[in-house]
Amino acid sequence: MAVCARLCGVGPSRGCRRRQQRRGPAETATADSEPDTDPEEERIEAGMVVLCGGGSSRSASPSPPPRCSLLELPPELLVEIFASLPGTDLPSLAQVCTKFRHILHTDTIWRRRCREVLHRYRHILGLWQPDIGPYGGLLNVVVDGLFIIGWMYLPPHDPHVDDPMRFKPLFRIHLTERKSPTVECMYGHRGPHNGHIQIVKKDEFSTKCNQTDHHRMSGGRQEEFRTWLREEWGRTLEDIFHEHMQELILMKFIYTSQYDNCLTYRRIYLPPSHPDDLIRPGLFKGTYGSHGLEIVMLSFHGKHARATKITGDPNIPAGQQTVEIDLMHRIQLPNVENLCNFNELSRIVLEVHEQVRQEQQQQEDRTEDSEGARPPTEKVWEPGDRGAAALKEEPVQFVLPVGVTSRNEDYPRTCRMCFYGTGLIADHGFTSPERTPGVFILFDEDRFGFIWLELKSFSLYSRVQANFRNADAPSAQAFEEMLKNIQSLTS
Repeated sequence: MAVCARLCGVGPSRGCRRRQQRRGPAETATADSEPDTDPEEERIEAGMVVLCGGGSSRSASPSPPPRCSLLELPPELLVEIFASLPGTDLPSLAQVCTKFRHILHTDTIWRRRCREVLHRYRHILGLWQPDIGPYGGLLNVVVDGLFIIGWMYLPPHDPHVDDPMRFKPLFRIHLTERKSPTVECMYGHRGPHNGHIQIVKKDEFSTKCNQTDHHRMSGGRQEEFRTWLREEWGRTLEDIFHEHMQELILMKFIYTSQYDNCLTYRRIYLPPSHPDDLIRPGLFKGTYGSHGLEIVMLSFHGKHARATKITGDPNIPAGQQTVEIDLMHRIQLPNVENLCNFNELSRIVLEVHEQVRQEQQQQEDRTEDSEGARPPTEKVWEPGDRGAAALKEEPVQFVLPVGVTSRNEDYPRTCRMCFYGTGLIADHGFTSPERTPGVFILFDEDRFGFIWLELKSFSLYSRVQANFRNADAPSAQAFEEMLKNIQSLTS
């Protein structure tokens, strides 16, 4: 306790408080390389604090007690010491020397501050999906210095699927020990304003803006729509010639803007990874025709893989399984000359489709006849073979068949493996949904595609390159339960 008391005096005695600049959610907290003081000054300041100290000058001890500079302590111990100090003193402590500043960027310290100072908000760190009807979304809540910030992740502008994700702040909570936590709404273009967060339950919370007038613009709804269109699509309405696409864009603006950042969020997890996965599971950006780019989650489930929508549209809403891949049925593509013929590709896929249907029927018949007896064992790849096989496969030439449309013509011209799969299609309002056959194309570790036979359309998917913390599922069962929950909300 004596150490902590002396430490508390180091920062405030300097009388310096430097505002922390806001950082993006994907940036790592790195410190400046230039020292604030010269080494001698640092040692003088830090040397004023001792771990072992002891008696007064009147002690009869023949030798002075051993003394130790804070700079000589291991970083792990300094983390524990700094984490026990009041949060308001940490910015001043960061001014002492470069080493202290580096250590104060340790996430462990700020997580503890979050738990102690904002204990009622401790459950909101991680990934969340907002309830915005069919559109969904991806929110990442992180500790950023003296704030907890909720960042909404947005796909890049259509059709540039390989571009990095965009993000914007929706709310922030000011970490403080001197008074009650301050919640601010960051929506709109007029700066932070008064907001509120309610913890509904452990895996659900809601936000409310108390000053929605800050979301309005002087030019009225027309100016708000033009600004939203530039941010959402990177263009003006005059640049979009497709009438159906214009209708979809206007519909999304009207629907999403009515919420005014008053939203309910439900927790989502990243999919667990296994050595026998074809590629590393995770989040991907995908092209969806006139709907633009959407975010999907690729996960592996034994003999199948699934792509679940995190963001969606009025036809196939967020939470639904947009693509399912049958890892037991590979498709051997014809040579490039024959691949250009859509009818040839369609013939190959439909043959596999019929084979899968017959196998499913036989499996059902065997189950009924055997009355619970174990069916014959199918020949499957041994665990670990899928991922290894995908990496060892020699790339082959790939080209889209004539007549198949693609939002992005800059797709890879070689692929490694192809599998039979089904894609979910539906009319507006998610009416008359059905699964139709298609082809899953694995290009590399970070990109895959899907050809929708019935739509004569091609979707290209590219991995979301971001490190999300506090997003791992506690168990495979918890992840499966999460998938069922988000799917049930829009079923």
